[in-house]
Amino acid sequence: MLEINTSKVSRWDHHGREHVVRVLRRGTQRTVRCDTCGWRKGAQFLPWLKAEEHLAEAHQATVDPAESQTDG
Repeated sequence: MLEINTSKVSRWDHHGREHVVRVLRRGTQRTVRCDTCGWRKGAQFLPWLKAEEHLAEAHQATVDPAESQTDG
């Protein structure tokens, strides 16, 4: 039985909307899938980079929520 792992890449657009691309791993295969528009692509190498590229190009979502949090 194959183990399925999922992770996600989140970015916000300039309107403050969050866009998410999920990286699904089944064995050695990886698929990236956009929750916003349904775009999907197989990505054997660097799936998170492909996810970031899609978010920037298709949704103009470039703000990383982890980097935008302020301390204090």
